[in-house]
Amino acid sequence: MNTQRLQQVLAEASTKSVAVIGDVMLDRFIYGKVSRISPEAPVPVVEVTKETHYPGGAANVARNLRPFCREVFICGLTGEDTHAADLRALIEAEAVSPELLIASSELTTTVKTRVIARHQQVVRVDRENKKSPPQAIWERALKTLEAAADRIDAVIVEDYGKGFLSQEFLDGVLEIFRKRRAVVTVDPNPGNPLQWRPGITAIKPNRSEAFASAGEPPSEPADNPLEDLALLRVGATLLKRWEPESLLVTLGEHGMLLFERGKEPYHIPTKAREVFDVSGAGDTAIALFTSALAAGASFQEAAEISNFASGVVVGKLGTATLSPQELLKSVEA
Repeated sequence: MNTQRLQQVLAEASTKSVAVIGDVMLDRFIYGKVSRISPEAPVPVVEVTKETHYPGGAANVARNLRPFCREVFICGLTGEDTHAADLRALIEAEAVSPELLIASSELTTTVKTRVIARHQQVVRVDRENKKSPPQAIWERALKTLEAAADRIDAVIVEDYGKGFLSQEFLDGVLEIFRKRRAVVTVDPNPGNPLQWRPGITAIKPNRSEAFASAGEPPSEPADNPLEDLALLRVGATLLKRWEPESLLVTLGEHGMLLFERGKEPYHIPTKAREVFDVSGAGDTAIALFTSALAAGASFQEAAEISNFASGVVVGKLGTATLSPQELLKSVEA
């Protein structure tokens, strides 16, 4: 990947509209300093210095897309509580369209609160209710997607296992966008074993998700992913089972491994120079991978762009995003 080709892809991506469908949540970060241990229990006392809020889950994927695409939609479920109001306000502040969000008084908005001291996460507190929504909610979501589908060039399905994605709803989503030949990518969750029907452009699990989805026990990664026999076997299994056009397995410090039908696996080494926080790195990866595919990039080009982008955001604290300028600078370097 050179800067001239990247500029071409970014220019084309800026004309595209992308919808992210999946579990949305509110991410809260509490930053502080630790100078003593609590006399009540052997835990650190964090003196709070700053608090921030961000759109989380599928909404963070949408947030990552926004600097690169013409229009971004988010489709997910929230409650009708103060957290939902905060999340909607944050989404609108990021210039992401909330018109496909569905709110219900029967649901609770998912909130993840992370306490960070000395650049280290001390604890995470989750507020969530994983019960499945009523059937009428899914029907309403499909109707809103159908109405907006002609304005959408690509779709990302983000499964955080919070209850929004059911097999029936997923099949309805794929039917809507398969007819329009939109790019469809998936970030799967092995805890929600959905059947990914043929017609999906790409699926992006991380290494542990890939092993779990393939029914394989976890194994120690090899330094060279192309010599990791267990990983190669898992990739081949998932490519055959799910039948996507490509499978991109993210490998943390070992980069990414791309599987395509009829081709040898392609390894992209990590581009991260410093790692401060991996929160949201997978969101950045799927966002940039999809926007590049929507712009006409090959799977290898899209994977390389995604890898460069992930390398930038892990060098920042919190669920960070990046700009096209930062991406170009990373590739130039």
